[in-house]
Parts: sequence; structure tokens; C-alpha cells
Amino acid sequence: MELSYDVYAILFTVSLIAGFVDSISGGGGLIVLPTLMLSGFLPAEALATNKLQGIFGKLSAVRYYRRQGVLNIPSMKLPLLTSFVGAALGALLIQYIQADFLIKYIPWLIGAVAVYFLFSPRIGDLDKQQRLQIGLFAALITSIVGFYDGFFGPASGSLFALGFVSLLGYNLSKATAYTRLLLLATNAASLTVFILGGNVVWRAGLCMAIGQWIGARYGSEAVMLKGSKLVKPMLVSICFLLIIKMVFFNKG
Repeated sequence: MELSYDVYAILFTVSLIAGFVDSISGGGGLIVLPTLMLSGFLPAEALATNKLQGIFGKLSAVRYYRRQGVLNIPSMKLPLLTSFVGAALGALLIQYIQADFLIKYIPWLIGAVAVYFLFSPRIGDLDKQQRLQIGLFAALITSIVGFYDGFFGPASGSLFALGFVSLLGYNLSKATAYTRLLLLATNAASLTVFILGGNVVWRAGLCMAIGQWIGARYGSEAVMLKGSKLVKPMLVSICFLLIIKMVFFNKG
């Protein structure tokens, strides 16, 4: 599709902001998807192009956290694998089954996540006791959340973060870093499916990818500097914004 230079400038700016927000709390799609739709993208094109530009934000964040010594990627081999496979299956299934029925129930789940982040004593800047071994975490949690991310998606980052905090005992900054790593895997799986379907608008997506890369870099730095004081309120805010969007604006 042909876009004017003004539209490219808007998309770049929006992706810059979305990359910053998404690297802290997730929810960048809340900013990007409406902008793409208003720019004339078909729904499938908007979803696919959002995945393309979003994966660069995840790459930028993971690169930053790895350089800071936060990420131990080899320890996440199983969760990465199950997240990727789950997301690929979810992205394939959504092409044949409507996800509308989830809109009735997912807001309650997101609300429960928000309440947990608001009131749980395990949320903070220090690691807590681990409750689940990494193998079981991969089999029971990341496979399911990965599938959900590929199939439907809203609040999948919050669900990953919740698992890292409540079951592996990670502090909130560390959980945010590892969440970006797993979302990189799920986004890669979903994007592969979208590419095979021919729905990606490449010029717009790559333009936005630059903005995502820059925004995510500085958002990740903000997480390291501010910790739970920044991440916790943003996570809760994004959860409630998702609930509002799904309840009031996802009727059709």
C-alpha cells in the first residue's frame, strides 16, 4: 500500500512511544493498532505489521538487558521453546476459530492480574523464594501463555511477568526483562505465520521498527533505573486500559 511521508512520520513517532511503553509494561499494541487502522490498514495487515515492528522492540530490550547482565538466556531454553511452539499453534488456530468468546472472560483475568500486582507482597525489587522448577514452569505456564499470545494476545506480557514473580520468585525488574525475552519468541512465531499469509506491510513495518528499537532501548533503561516504582504502576495501568478497551470497544 502507498503511504505519504506524513503518515510514515506519524507511524515512526507512534512506534517510538509504543516501544518505550511496551518495554516497561507491555501494551504497545494499544497505541500502534488503532494508528495503523486509522492509516487505512486492513485488520489482518494491521495485526501483521504490528507484530513486525513490535519484534524489533523486543530485540532491542533483550539486547539491552543482556548487556546489563540481567538475562541468563541458556537457562530459558525450555520456556523459550514452549513459548514459541505455543504461540505458533495459537496463531495457526486463530485463522480457523473466532476468538470473540474470549472477550467475555479475559477482562476478569486481566483484572485479577492487576489486583495481584497492586497488593501482592511478592512484588518488589528483591527476589523471593522460587516455587516451581523451570521445567514445570515451561510445561505448565509458558506453553499456555505462549499459545494465548498467538491466539488472542491482550495482557500476555502481564501474564508472563506474573508467572516469573509468583512462581519463580523474580523481582519485578528481572521479571520484566525475562518477559521481553519470551515475548520475543512468541512474536517471532506469530510473525512467521503472518509472513506466510502475506499480510505484512513491509515498508511501514520497517519504518516503525526503527522507532520501536529506539523507544524500547530507553524504556528498558528506565526499568533498570526505577525498578518496581515505575513498572508496577504502569503494569496496573495497562491492565485496566486493556479491560476498558475489551469491554467497551471490542464489541464488533
